Amino acid sequence: MDETQPERPRFEIFRGAEAPTLAEAGCMAMEGAPANMFEVMARDASMAESGGEYVDVPYRRPGMSLTRLWFKSGYPLPLHTHDCDCLYYVLAGSIELGDRTLVAGDGFFVGSEVPYGYSAGPQGAEVLEFRTTESFNIRIKDKPVASWERTAESMRAAQPRWADEEPPVRRMPEKA
Repeated sequence: MDETQPERPRFEIFRGAEAPTLAEAGCMAMEGAPANMFEVMARDASMAESGGEYVDVPYRRPGMSLTRLWFKSGYPLPLHTHDCDCLYYVLAGSIELGDRTLVAGDGFFVGSEVPYGYSAGPQGAEVLEFRTTESFNIRIKDKPVASWERTAESMRAAQPRWADEEPPVRRMPEKA
């Protein structure tokens, strides 16, 4: 056995109610500087403080992490990459991924450094992210200021709706 690596647990229980937020867990580092995004955020806090997302980390240990995301209806996750492979599973609601709609029971895999983004569907989305690392980065792909301004406007317009929005109802996937 490698003495520098802690012994991996053979069995553990974790409680979702005790999960730290993504910020509290400190496991995702922003890399790069999407200058246009930051410029718009400096003038309009609606993107940074939208109230349209909640992210926590129910489980994390060396070599593994589980992140739980709740995006409210229409929340836009910008085009970005991570430095690790990611496996996503839609628990409830739906997401719009390009021209495809993924619903509860669907998922997708994204390899390291592959750009992707998606939006939550009309009822919002609850998504699980599985990674084979406990820490990872995020690199948001910048876009023109006018495009970020449209994103900020759509988030500002959604805030009254998001204020009272509840998570989507979990349903078992329909068999084809």
